[in-house]
Amino acid sequence: MPDEETTHAPVTTLGPNTGRFRSRSVFAVVRPRTAGEVRRVVELFADSDVTAPLHAYGTGANWGLGSREPARDGAVVLDLSGLDRVRDMDVARGWAVIEPGVTQARLAGLLQGTERMLNVTASSAHTSVLGNALDRGVGLRHQRVEDLVGLEVVLPDGELVRVGWWPERDRCTPVYGHGLGPSLVQLFVQSGLGVVTAGTVRLLPRPEALRVVRLTFTPDRLGAATAEVRRWVAQGLTRGVVKVYDETAARAYGSPAGEYLVHVCVDGTREAVEALSGVLTAEAVRSGLFTEVSDGDAADPGSAHHDVAVRVERAYAGDPDPTDALFEAKTGHPAGRLDAEGGFLFFLPLVPFTGEAITRAGALLEQVRAETGIRCGATFNALDADVVDCVVTMRFARADEAAVANAHRALDRLYALFTAEGFIPYRLDVEHTEWTGRLTPGTGERALARRLKDLLDPRQVIAPGRYA
Repeated sequence: MPDEETTHAPVTTLGPNTGRFRSRSVFAVVRPRTAGEVRRVVELFADSDVTAPLHAYGTGANWGLGSREPARDGAVVLDLSGLDRVRDMDVARGWAVIEPGVTQARLAGLLQGTERMLNVTASSAHTSVLGNALDRGVGLRHQRVEDLVGLEVVLPDGELVRVGWWPERDRCTPVYGHGLGPSLVQLFVQSGLGVVTAGTVRLLPRPEALRVVRLTFTPDRLGAATAEVRRWVAQGLTRGVVKVYDETAARAYGSPAGEYLVHVCVDGTREAVEALSGVLTAEAVRSGLFTEVSDGDAADPGSAHHDVAVRVERAYAGDPDPTDALFEAKTGHPAGRLDAEGGFLFFLPLVPFTGEAITRAGALLEQVRAETGIRCGATFNALDADVVDCVVTMRFARADEAAVANAHRALDRLYALFTAEGFIPYRLDVEHTEWTGRLTPGTGERALARRLKDLLDPRQVIAPGRYA
């Protein structure tokens, strides 16, 4: 709730959200178009007796986690979608300076036909590159926070600072985000310590060739199949994020009913791709774990999986598909209508990349289904050979109040069951922000974070309650 000193009640809400989270009351929505305008707004709140906090978002597409909603009532919202410039870009050196309103489609479009590509996500082409990276979203190449090398931030007192690496007009410095001394870029990731108005992101080398190997297996082989895939990752046979879809999540990709689906990307020179895909398919067949093994769907117009395979390979190659065909197939709605018409929640825990741990995660999802009737979809994204980002989706009919309440009950159970197992979330929705302080007890980490917040933002101007 707003501070007790507030004398005027909030007057509006931000409209529907696809998670059917409670709509917070807000005082106003401010839409600045430059970093200077953001700075003036923050200065006004820092220097006046206004007690409402500021809540900022890029394009507001934080679907399933709250969309545009602030953590608390009584905020003034900064809609940064109007900050949509690509300020500077150097393809040869592999960087771009972008603002929060720059979308995947916009930046990827500028890179078409060049030697560089964007680390895109499997979400809509019209989502914010910077906003997703700041909440540790996962791209098809790696976790997007790894692409952040510099940030421009308006601090709670209105000062504008730049941290990390920034291009210099008169010198050609190497792109290196850590600098000397404490690395400050990460202070502003999942942070209420300032408002980010721009960032420098890495542009990845574009591979000369790329292929995605498609595998399917039955649920009884989950542990053994994922252990085999993990071995391939550990031995360097794959590139990018290997994705394992359970029976529910695999449906959008045309996978046979009742089977898991795996996408394994290989890339490099044409000879390397030919060799690696051959090794992977031979390993998969030899294991006897997979019901189907294919590395040629995208190249074969006669394949039943051809259209989906082409879109999947393009995404791994940095093309987010501005038509959003695959995104709409997965969600059932265009991005622009998702908040008003869609109904789903996300839960995002990290799970050790072992057959035993992933099997245990599957058992927990089955326990939630037994308790609530909600059949969750799960995608396991292999970030490396040791950790998997598990994207759990709960779908519901948004007009059915009982179904909405049941989905939220399932979400509560997922938090309780997975964290008790040690599978902690790496992103939080707006109704579970208190888990920030519950996941690292006894380490002093949260106390230190609070001290930094109190030092830089003693009046709690910027997004109190979200992660701070």
